[in-house]
Amino acid sequence: MQLTERQQQIKDDFIRIRQTWAPQWESILRLDCEFLDAYLHLSAVPLRKNHLDAKVKEFIYIAANASSTHLFGPGIQMHLKAALAFGATQDELMEVLELTSTVGIHASNVAFPILLDVLNEEGLCHDPCDDPQRRATLKRKFVDVHGDWDSTWEALLDADPDLFERYVAFAAVPWRAAHLSPKVKELILCALDAAATHLYAPGIKTHMRNALRHGATAAEIVEVIEIVSVIGIHGALVGAPMLEENLRSNERQAG
Repeated sequence: MQLTERQQQIKDDFIRIRQTWAPQWESILRLDCEFLDAYLHLSAVPLRKNHLDAKVKEFIYIAANASSTHLFGPGIQMHLKAALAFGATQDELMEVLELTSTVGIHASNVAFPILLDVLNEEGLCHDPCDDPQRRATLKRKFVDVHGDWDSTWEALLDADPDLFERYVAFAAVPWRAAHLSPKVKELILCALDAAATHLYAPGIKTHMRNALRHGATAAEIVEVIEIVSVIGIHGALVGAPMLEENLRSNERQAG
């Protein structure tokens, strides 16, 4: 179907501002071009301020799309390609994906304190880690990697020190490499926790504080939040092509 003059203008603006295009955008453009135009200008806010360099912005997009709470495949592919075009290396991108893979531990951060409360309420006992030396060693290993400690880890360490130990080793992999700076790592982790599909408040605060301590500015953190605040569009990106296909199917049946 040929685009109207208005639709073509919005498409041209989108490509100029976002430097990308995909068939899914075409579907939204045909169905409601003014909605796409409104989204374009919303998503362009962090692209116009440029407190983060272009490559780091792509790292944030990749993390938000690749998080286990979201997993938007087209976005992962699009932003991997863009990051490479901006000069990202294989090692940097693998480190982004490794950081993204640590999101799953938040099930333990949230659930273990609840479990311990329930056991206490039901009058059931739980045998905590009864080796103070091991507990102190594991805490020290965590702090050596992450630089801090907060109470959200206490219940996990108490409930299952073996899991805690293995997680510390797993999460340490991207921190022991020097492909991304500590500041960028913390901004990526902040993005993962702040995304609408996760909203892990303890982690947001921790990684904001850590990012600031590693030299991030408030404006850089604002830009991270702006980038992850627009992932709601992915519902339309997935749904619009399906809507078009169903409309075409109904037309064929009616004809």
